[in-house]
Amino acid sequence: MSLLERRLLRETSFGLTGKLWRVPWTYVMLLCLLAGVGYVALYSAAGGAAEPYATRHVLRFAFGLLLMLSIALMDIRFLARLSWFAYAGGLVLLVLVLRMGHVGKGAQRWIELAGMQWQPSEMMKIALVMALASWFHKATWERMGNPLFLIPPALAVAVPVVLIVKEPNLGTAVITAAVGASVFLAAGVRWWKVGLGAAAVGLAAPLAYGHLHDYQRARITTFLNPESDPLGAGYNIIQSKIALGSGGMWGKGYLQGTQSHLSFLPEKQTDFIFTMLGEEFGLVGGLLLLGLLALIGLGAMGIALRCHHQYGRLLALGIGMNFFLYVFVNVAMVMGVIPVGGVPLPLVSHGGSAMITVMVGFGLLMSVHVHRDVVFDDGLDEA
Repeated sequence: MSLLERRLLRETSFGLTGKLWRVPWTYVMLLCLLAGVGYVALYSAAGGAAEPYATRHVLRFAFGLLLMLSIALMDIRFLARLSWFAYAGGLVLLVLVLRMGHVGKGAQRWIELAGMQWQPSEMMKIALVMALASWFHKATWERMGNPLFLIPPALAVAVPVVLIVKEPNLGTAVITAAVGASVFLAAGVRWWKVGLGAAAVGLAAPLAYGHLHDYQRARITTFLNPESDPLGAGYNIIQSKIALGSGGMWGKGYLQGTQSHLSFLPEKQTDFIFTMLGEEFGLVGGLLLLGLLALIGLGAMGIALRCHHQYGRLLALGIGMNFFLYVFVNVAMVMGVIPVGGVPLPLVSHGGSAMITVMVGFGLLMSVHVHRDVVFDDGLDEA
């Protein structure tokens, strides 16, 4: 499609009806299907009752769906102009949560807004992707090769990561850094430059270990040897492995999981919900769920590849990477592949702020798809 044709498309076809036709409704149905899996799982987590998890899950998803579609219809260029304002707002919330946030389980990660508890660190990941996409959208190859040009976006990643570590929330901090690094690579930053940053973090890890909280060091020790404290720090992961293994090939049947329904499995409605599904539906059910999650992740990559402007490509890739890391960390955690951390399974686990944040991200992704052919007035769009 030529630049002239795209300008004509922008002027003639981007009314509300035209935008609704361009919404990827098949992708929306995949998200609805995933939320439906969440309802089934949370109904089981409550022992075969809609309260207190499943009903709230549906209501939150319905609100999130409306929010997602509203964002999808917003002009992507308007959203691009808001990118750094969203980032600044995220930083303000991260500072506020350190000063007046709610303390729970030894961490200060939540702040109350509009009658709900929110995790600013989750919202910060989306705002960071928007800011980095805005920065690199106007970058030429010559500017990308200038180390000074990379200092502001590097600081944009480092500042929220440090604030999130101070909560403390080491898992989310690592995911935030990884999402930022993925946008750097997608923008064309050389691998060796990102590798240098990763190496610096790796060299600092032994020094940082001494400053970790006791429960964080216990998670690492438990990851290396869960049997060292089977009734204490190692209890969660041991029970998770028992539940997954007992599910076998086809599972024990819906509402028939013994580890979960006899309360051996901890946090079955949030962090360990994949384990509960694995026990009830077995290896086959777990693989089907992973297949659905993979389709959603690959769909995000497809939207990025079909976009004709750099801002949309980077935004879609960053949101897709954030979704992938949500899934990878949660599933790997319950299998004992990585240390246990408080990362939910998106659109399946119980939790309000996580769901709304994920749906805002998908709304931005939909806006990229709807406005994939628009022309930014900066002269850097592809012809």
